[in-house]
Amino acid sequence: MQALLLLLAFILPPGADTGKIIGGREARPHSRPYMAYLQIQTPEGLRVCGGFLVREDFVMTAAHCWESSIIVTLGAHNIHRQERTQQHITVRRAIRHPGYDEQIKRNDIMLLQLRSRVRKNRFVRPVALPQAGKRLRPGALCTVAGWGLLSLNRRTDVLQEVQLRVQRDQDCSHRFSIYTAQTQICVGSPRERKSAFRGDSGGPLVCNNVAQGIVSYGDRNGTPPAVFTRISSFLPWIKKTMRRFQPWDQTETHTCVKDSFPLRHSPAPGGLPEP
Repeated sequence: MQALLLLLAFILPPGADTGKIIGGREARPHSRPYMAYLQIQTPEGLRVCGGFLVREDFVMTAAHCWESSIIVTLGAHNIHRQERTQQHITVRRAIRHPGYDEQIKRNDIMLLQLRSRVRKNRFVRPVALPQAGKRLRPGALCTVAGWGLLSLNRRTDVLQEVQLRVQRDQDCSHRFSIYTAQTQICVGSPRERKSAFRGDSGGPLVCNNVAQGIVSYGDRNGTPPAVFTRISSFLPWIKKTMRRFQPWDQTETHTCVKDSFPLRHSPAPGGLPEP
């Protein structure tokens, strides 16, 4: 899919690329009510990312998914159908971590403040965030989900998921010179052809019903492990940011501040471009 392949344009060090699902299966419809599908309008055209609902008015994703016009779809299983469960909401403000480094994907985390609150129901519901001080251990079994490519020439319209195990930090630091154990998680056994790779950037790594990581980058050929942003390392910033922009704050602004980017909006596209 042309729009998904545009994710290749992200600047990464040699041997690294951004998210898709490899070796997974179709998720049970609406079993992950926190999943978000992001349609991102760029000067070059439409691209997509994953994300996940963390409050009635906030979606979390990767900072490298930032652009000036983003539309969020929640409650979806098949993103190419008009499902009655879907809610489409534009993004009011994109807030990248102030320490984000695009070149090496450091602090690859972003909060999207929605223009209106979601209608919470069994199809749309926030996911829990980790507790401070609790660190994932190697061997933990987690799940990543998304609508990304299944391979370089296979796409999917329905949500896919794959189970992955947390690896030792050394397994990623040996492969990626930019890996930082304090703020990143190494995920996916190199003995299995299962991974998050291109097209699912920004999606959640969920362990025991808690979002622990965000799809950030991996090897260009999809060989695991891949690297996820460690959410627990950013809890103070997350809480401070969501307090700062409370849901009842209706003040509109067009002035950029250090880490907040009010967005301009265009109508929702009728569909993704075909290859």
